[in-house]
Amino acid sequence: MVRRLLTALVALTGIAALAFAWASPPAPSGAHLTASAQADTGFRIENGRLVDAAGNDFVMRGVNHAHTWYPQETGSLADIKELGANTVRVVLSSGDRWAENGVADVAAVVDDCKANRLICVLEVHDTTGYGEQSGAATLDQAVDYWLRVQDALHGEEDHVLVNIGNEPYGNDQATVANWASDTSAAIGRLRDAGFHHTLVADAPNWGQDWSHTMRDGAASVFASDPHANTLFSIHMYGVYAQESTVVSYLEHFTNAGLPLIVGEFGHDHSDGNPDEDAILEHTRRLGLGYLGWSWSGNGGGVEYLDMVEGFDPERLTPWGERIFHGPDGIAETSVEAPVYGDGEPTEEPTEEPTEGPGGDGCEAVYTVVQEWSGGFRADVTVTAAEDLTGWTVSWTHAPGQHVVHAWNAEVTSDGPDVTAVNASYNGTLASGRSTTFGFTGSSEGSPRVPALTCRS
Repeated sequence: MVRRLLTALVALTGIAALAFAWASPPAPSGAHLTASAQADTGFRIENGRLVDAAGNDFVMRGVNHAHTWYPQETGSLADIKELGANTVRVVLSSGDRWAENGVADVAAVVDDCKANRLICVLEVHDTTGYGEQSGAATLDQAVDYWLRVQDALHGEEDHVLVNIGNEPYGNDQATVANWASDTSAAIGRLRDAGFHHTLVADAPNWGQDWSHTMRDGAASVFASDPHANTLFSIHMYGVYAQESTVVSYLEHFTNAGLPLIVGEFGHDHSDGNPDEDAILEHTRRLGLGYLGWSWSGNGGGVEYLDMVEGFDPERLTPWGERIFHGPDGIAETSVEAPVYGDGEPTEEPTEEPTEGPGGDGCEAVYTVVQEWSGGFRADVTVTAAEDLTGWTVSWTHAPGQHVVHAWNAEVTSDGPDVTAVNASYNGTLASGRSTTFGFTGSSEGSPRVPALTCRS
């Protein structure tokens, strides 16, 4: 039975602005989820992971900012960056429900993101709750908008992801049933028009996918993208009140090799109390991105979702303190996008990189990038000493250390002994060239850097 799980409208500058409002079929094979011919241009999807043009895994840690209703808050992105975020999701309007953000405005937003070393996820909000929300725009109308502002986005594939339309359906199942076909059609139009960006597709049911529509249809939508470069976004509010529900949804995608972020979530909501601790813990465990809602400016009874009061970074709310400074929060887990520098994390590695023996044509360097209570993230860079057609890196972890989730390599463990074999796309290396794989791990105490063996 169709049930309205949520319709919380946020009144912003006198305008009703936001409706929020969930998620098991057999998992499809991820074997076909490969990078496209556009792999050297900007962000892309590889093996169900978001990576940059150089193949570096990128995990979003950021927040949403209601730019379209508060365009005067020009310092917000700098403040968001100062608190440790690596990404900001920016609310735009196509003009169908609110005042359109034109080419010049969008270009200024992109420039602001780049000036503050943030990755920009741009979304059209007018589609929110289509089929249930009066006046909501269609995904086709959202594409019309992206075509109008395309000049502001051309050449920005390294810095910008295009979120086609926010929460594009409400809970009317007759329209929700069209999510996959309409999303695929929108992707096709954008690709035909020359968009090479990573595209982000929101779930229906006010973003919460309680009907499992996106879970069921994500593989076919991904396959419809000729660039194989679509990322899926789930919004976690009251439907995700239990840890088991959070874990089930996230692991469905990771087990299927499908890319996912949590594009919105909060610490409380009128439709129920989401388990924000589980969302933060398990996105960290699985290496998935998240973007909390929202920086400031909420109204209509959900003001508690503000992270700061009155756009003032010195006045953090309880939600702001939790997401920025709490366990698994932004300050603890955010790593700046490598496009803005040499790819080093915002925090210094906890130990000096360790080089393994060169042997058999390659060498490997293991670096602990981040650590937190009970866990850590490590990167391993493989460099070819001669032309290679494949490589294997092995090491023995200290007691209490274990690999949890890896990317850019096939990683297996036998007790403390770990073996990483190249993925299909990064095994061939010319002499002197490098590639990097990474993983999150569990650890009893501070993680130790092992000695590595690299062989071709």
